Amino acid sequence: MVKVLNPGRRSVLIGVAAAAGVTIATGRPQGASARSPAEGPWAVELFTSQGCNSCPPADAFLGKLAKRPDIVALSFHVDYWDYIGWKDAFASRETTERQRSYAKALKQRYVYTPEMVVDGIGHDTGREPGPIKALLAKAQKLSPRRATPELSRASGGPLIIKLAAFTLEHGPADVTLAIYDRRHNTAVASGENRGRTLENFNIVRHLELVSRWDGSPASWTIAAERIQPTQGVAVLVQQAGCGPMIGCNKLEPAYFG
Repeated sequence: MVKVLNPGRRSVLIGVAAAAGVTIATGRPQGASARSPAEGPWAVELFTSQGCNSCPPADAFLGKLAKRPDIVALSFHVDYWDYIGWKDAFASRETTERQRSYAKALKQRYVYTPEMVVDGIGHDTGREPGPIKALLAKAQKLSPRRATPELSRASGGPLIIKLAAFTLEHGPADVTLAIYDRRHNTAVASGENRGRTLENFNIVRHLELVSRWDGSPASWTIAAERIQPTQGVAVLVQQAGCGPMIGCNKLEPAYFG
């Protein structure tokens, strides 16, 4: 279940026990220097449903994007297709509301699946790579300076989020934590995808607003017990109200088949 907390609340997550000995990959070698602002990462959020027969190509494309170190790729399963014959076990009302918030911010007349939102600035179906690559190029031009959060986690320890000082041009920003499962295969027994085995990637299971950030140096600690050994974590920094991304980053288990 995805959970969204109230804006402005700083939270420490406590939950399922995580085992020691997890190897964490940041998209660059341990001990290497931080990325330059022009290298991102950049966020791609896919709104999808296992009840939608148009979604599997976008799901597969997100799986390819998820392997790129310069992309924070997240899959949000919406619940408004559950009524047509297959209930998506990963879907939630909160995920649907996030998509609706994007629709409002991006001045869409309706929501749809599949929909990829790129860095909070634009959207497309994600069924073909060309429009998404164009949106990524646009995002890089619009946001050459990034407030990329520094994420660190010792084996079995808490997640540490750090943000250096940054000039925010449009008021306070939202710092949001996403905890996600890396991969699931689901045999679908009914609905539009009946008889298919669907493969989904980077499925958000918990979404939480950590804080509103004013651009001053800041850090937050997320309890280790909330993150399972096989899960990834991402931190999104964006203008309030699902506006454009200011920065993002991820930590993931090293192996991703």
